[in-house]
Amino acid sequence: MANEDLTARISDLGRSLDSIESVADLGRLRAEIAVLEEQVAAPDLWDDQENAQRVTSQLSFKQGEVDRLVGLRSRLEDAEVMLELAEEEGDADARAEVSRELEKLGGDVSALEVRTLLSGEYDPRDALMTIRAEAGGVDAADFAEMLMRMYLRWADRHGYPVEIYDTSYAEEAGLKSATFAIKAPFAYGTLSVEQGTHRLVRISPFDNQGRRQTSFAGVEVLPVTEETDHIDIPEGELRIDVFRSSGPGGQSVNTTDSAVRITHLPTGIVVSCQNEKSQLQNKAAALRVLQARLLEKARQDREKEMNALKGDGGNSWGAQMRSYVMNPYQMVKDLRTEHEVGNPEAVFQGDIDGFIDAGIRWRKKSESAA
Repeated sequence: MANEDLTARISDLGRSLDSIESVADLGRLRAEIAVLEEQVAAPDLWDDQENAQRVTSQLSFKQGEVDRLVGLRSRLEDAEVMLELAEEEGDADARAEVSRELEKLGGDVSALEVRTLLSGEYDPRDALMTIRAEAGGVDAADFAEMLMRMYLRWADRHGYPVEIYDTSYAEEAGLKSATFAIKAPFAYGTLSVEQGTHRLVRISPFDNQGRRQTSFAGVEVLPVTEETDHIDIPEGELRIDVFRSSGPGGQSVNTTDSAVRITHLPTGIVVSCQNEKSQLQNKAAALRVLQARLLEKARQDREKEMNALKGDGGNSWGAQMRSYVMNPYQMVKDLRTEHEVGNPEAVFQGDIDGFIDAGIRWRKKSESAA
């Protein structure tokens, strides 16, 4: 790449960083960090463990954001100085090194740009994900388990903790459904673009004639509720059932009735939790899931009212959004963004950042066009 092209690339990246820093507001972030540091230093912080974890998580996230922005700006300035020296000395190797560094910087800046697009009310929250097997019998149940593993491995790649609330195993293989939380700042805003129907095409490992099978699984993504949400659920609106936890193949994994199923009678919403050690813990976890579902229902109701007023007929978030094809060719393609890759195995191993970034950009563009 010629020096002029490298100089232009540095200018482009500088403008992108200016825009990101403006949206992130470094001054505000540093002020918030100072307040959080005071809270962390309080001797009684860990008297309330849930609040302590929230405060320390926010501090870690905000400090990480500042460090990331400062680091990118420093790398860009270093690249500019290195290019100037390479020009003065006519050093082709140094120019090549600058070119490689700018390529890496471009990817890092682009990834951070996506974060600035997450401006929804609930985007900063943890994500509550539910995966359900849909049409396709045992293949669909197996596909649901593949998707759960994909998201857990994605979380592990990023160092995000996961809390599994409920896993309902299918009789032959796979999952009927699973509910789990991914605990990281902006997890909901990031993963909400994964919501919808996912389709798998492959030679079925459960078909003794080796036929190609199409199966479907649904992914639901909700924001985890917080105390400020004020979702009041009268006790009289709940039916609470207890039962024995079960594992794969229906085997009992608990000798006591510790699993909890809660039915919200006015809406018919049913949630369950069986992965905690005690009935009280399972009930508390199930109530958190129910609150998240009721919060989302309230949001959808408001959206329907607004759509009715606008007369736009609503949206199609629940529509089929991604295909995973393993036969007769290898491809994973997002049907909304057209983003595709030719390595389904890598995707199922959690390599989905490209799909997520493309989804966030697509959503922002769709919202701007509306």
